[in-house]
Amino acid sequence: MAAGAVSNWNRPMISIIIPVINEERYLGRLLKYLAQHTSKKEIKEILVVDGGSTDDTIIVARNFGATVIKSKKGRAKQMNTGAKSASGELLYFLHVDTFPPVDFAYHILMAQKNGSEAGCFRMRFDSQSRFLKFFAWFTRINHPICRGGDQSLFISKDLFKKTNGFNEAYIIYEDVEFVARLYSKTDFRILPQYVKTSARKYRKKGMLRLQYHFGMIHLKNYLGEGPEKLHEYYQRKIAL
Repeated sequence: MAAGAVSNWNRPMISIIIPVINEERYLGRLLKYLAQHTSKKEIKEILVVDGGSTDDTIIVARNFGATVIKSKKGRAKQMNTGAKSASGELLYFLHVDTFPPVDFAYHILMAQKNGSEAGCFRMRFDSQSRFLKFFAWFTRINHPICRGGDQSLFISKDLFKKTNGFNEAYIIYEDVEFVARLYSKTDFRILPQYVKTSARKYRKKGMLRLQYHFGMIHLKNYLGEGPEKLHEYYQRKIAL
């Protein structure tokens, strides 16, 4: 069913929040895609939250009609800043290299109408790698360990405020930490449609190597290591 087929109940409006830093290469593609597959009846605004870009990211965002918000660097800080500025009743957090399904706004609105305060989509990579397809398969499982920011996240603004948003102590892993808290507060919904996310980091770092280190970060978090230890491991094993 097309996005425009949503019935005329007192439906909320969606604020799309995209955290960026130096993403001139990818941002235009995403904003063009969103313009082609959204309606002003559903989308209140697109907020591009910039963490200090030194390239033409801000120019690209404004050229596509997005509202640019400046923030301190750090995805958790940027997303919280975007949420504070958002005027929509529903927040939709989206990574710059993740493309939501064509009728994503319709599916989010219908989930909200049916009582879901928070959720995400399943995920596929833009790769034919069987290795990545294997791990992407697990995004259909409704368990916190299977969640990640690349799946995108929709949440009511009221619930976002009640849960205090993203924990800014987390430089990495902020999305998993937040969603884990949401699981204890609401019936988190996995929508059956798929986002398509870039495998660029896997191609750059090596698929086996990167997935191993992501697994180690999950394990360290499970064993009780805090955000500083997780970030230190990421900087040492992945960022370099």
